[in-house]
Amino acid sequence: MKRRDFFKKAVPIVTLPALINGFSFRAFAGSPMMQALSNSVLTDHVLVLIQLNGGNDGLNTVIPLDQYSNLSAARSNILIPDTQVLPLSGITGTGLHPAMTGMKQLFDDGKVNIIQAVGYPSPNYSHFRSTDIWLTASDANQVLDSGWAGRYLNYEYPNFPIGYPNTTMPDPLAIQIGSSVSLAMQGPAASMGMAISDPTSFYNLINGIQDPAPNTPAGKELTYIRQVAQQSTAYASVISTAASNITTQSPNYPTAGTNSLADQLKIVARLVAGGLQTKVYMVSLGGFDNHSAQVDAANTTTGTHADLLSKVSVAVKAFMDDLAFLGVDERVVGLTFSEFGRRIKSNSSDGTDHGAAAPMFVFGNAVQSGMLGVNPTIPATVATSDNIPMQYDFRSVYASILQDWLCVPSADLNSIMLQNFQNLPIIQSTACLSTNEHEANNAAGENLISNYPNPFVESTYITFKSKGGHTCVQIFDNEGRLIKTPVDGDYPEGEYKVWLENENYAAGVYYARLQNGSVQQVRSMLVAQ
Repeated sequence: MKRRDFFKKAVPIVTLPALINGFSFRAFAGSPMMQALSNSVLTDHVLVLIQLNGGNDGLNTVIPLDQYSNLSAARSNILIPDTQVLPLSGITGTGLHPAMTGMKQLFDDGKVNIIQAVGYPSPNYSHFRSTDIWLTASDANQVLDSGWAGRYLNYEYPNFPIGYPNTTMPDPLAIQIGSSVSLAMQGPAASMGMAISDPTSFYNLINGIQDPAPNTPAGKELTYIRQVAQQSTAYASVISTAASNITTQSPNYPTAGTNSLADQLKIVARLVAGGLQTKVYMVSLGGFDNHSAQVDAANTTTGTHADLLSKVSVAVKAFMDDLAFLGVDERVVGLTFSEFGRRIKSNSSDGTDHGAAAPMFVFGNAVQSGMLGVNPTIPATVATSDNIPMQYDFRSVYASILQDWLCVPSADLNSIMLQNFQNLPIIQSTACLSTNEHEANNAAGENLISNYPNPFVESTYITFKSKGGHTCVQIFDNEGRLIKTPVDGDYPEGEYKVWLENENYAAGVYYARLQNGSVQQVRSMLVAQ
């Protein structure tokens, strides 16, 4: 999908830029993700995604000390001195960049899992394309128009947006701290989250501060827009209430404005502890595309990359401290990811070029601490094009967290991940308890379209409701391609049934989409072999 087409599709039925006490955000009213998450109870699990934009150099992040001699030959101009590498408790031959003292402490405390050499087959070295692959969980040669988190939320709350918000889920389903909602949160039909566009403005919200409108015609219009936004945005009040419930946070965060990632995570902690039942949060830090001046030539432990890793480490440690301070640290698991790693061999500009696999960090009280995988092998002679071979597919990480943290049954993972991926021992086995929450979430809202049997082999019946007027039912494959339109016409209000025959459809996940006036709803279907 072309990026402009994605953004066009991602716009929901109502997209409202709201300015409330200086708080700028976009509410995605057509998103199943936002409203579905309101069903959760305060003990529900939360996932925090940290995107490191640009391609993080994994070999200077998690340093293979047992390969140090060969590593030195490959990247002597950017190499971290082995005497300054931070050792990890219980792990020999591996250490962290000296700027990552906070992450080391979390690891030593049993709250971090390092997954070595994470990537995907046939890696793509374009920032845009590889980012899309990570966000959608597609194959390298496959283009998807829905994100893995969006498909999860559509699975959990299939009736969204009809009948939302409701008592089961009154809050946003997903929140991104940023100017727009990530492709990861794109559902089969619409964006499933909302974006808080400016952390600084958010603090204005929670502190009751609002930039004054100028005494001009434009200022009067701005005042009016603010008033309308305050009255019409469904989620502004719940976000404000959640934020105002927390008046004190941990003092361990760096000074506001000095670490943007910490600023973002501080917001997340406040909303989680304040009672917001949002399932998925996403934050980001850019600047990792270090083709040159990755390190200071006079001291390789300092420089651009060191500053970035320090921000990540400080932010995550402060966030974890804050979650404990606020009493919600058992509810949260987070992970870091970047669109790719860097090459083994450094370049002549004291930097590194686009590479393949790199380590991921998964953190939280519920993680199985330690290191998954082994240090990558560094050859004695390294060519410019040589890459770290993949040990783990990033989609296995996602699938494992969906199953073991967000409690998706293994039988249902294929409808979200679109393939069967290896389960990895990342989350403690006791993290998910038996509950009827999923059933309640599935029943929330108004069900306008369904099919039976599901899965099906030869045929299935699609049942749909029309509220009157033009009604359309379309069938899409998992790449967003329209393959059939079994219903397209004017229907009186009522319930209808149409037979859908398998016309040599390949086995896999498909979507039935109902459109009835301004109403739309998507239901996943599984064609079995």
